[in-house]
Amino acid sequence: MKPQVWVVHQGLKVVVLFEGRDSAGKGGAIKRITQRMNPRVCRVVALPAAGEIVQFDRSWYNRAGVERVMGFATDAQVEEFFRDVPEFERMLVRSGTIVVKYWFSITDQEQQFRFQTRIHDPIKQWKLSPMDLQSRVRWEQYTKAKEDMFERTNIPEAPWYIVEGNDKKRARLNCIAHLLSLIPYQEVPHEPVVLPERVFDPHYERRTLPTELYVPERY
Repeated sequence: MKPQVWVVHQGLKVVVLFEGRDSAGKGGAIKRITQRMNPRVCRVVALPAAGEIVQFDRSWYNRAGVERVMGFATDAQVEEFFRDVPEFERMLVRSGTIVVKYWFSITDQEQQFRFQTRIHDPIKQWKLSPMDLQSRVRWEQYTKAKEDMFERTNIPEAPWYIVEGNDKKRARLNCIAHLLSLIPYQEVPHEPVVLPERVFDPHYERRTLPTELYVPERY
């Protein structure tokens, strides 16, 4: 992926935030973005060092969303967060970090459909936590919290970008295309990779290993 080569070459620091309701598609988008990237350059969670891309599957914005709606944070703590986080993000930008914030948006009906799919699919049931079930009950509270979060933390230095997430494939492609447009990458010149010749020892004989060492070939 050319942008990651450019990030390493330039010593850039990139932070990408993924927020949204449960089942909105954040994890799927992160998976598609990272699956073609060098894991030494791109990782999920933790703040970046030079030449790294870090992606958060949820972030410090939990305080403005889940913690606020579920009562895990007091009104005073939420207000303190809203006062502090814009300056914190400005500080990151001033230090040379590119901060990108995505909110994956889905409709009430689509979330209900995805939750029902998880309930009836044994392979996906692990994704559905008691907190997820409560998020259905408190849909409108989450909506109000989201709107307040946008109003208080959408700053020029680190704006929010909303990804329409009802169609998972389109959401992932749109997110990837947009992320690529935000990083001013260029082709980095590099030497061609040449496979060296194998060293051959005419006196070496490969030993026959015991059959019990091998995994049975069932397929």
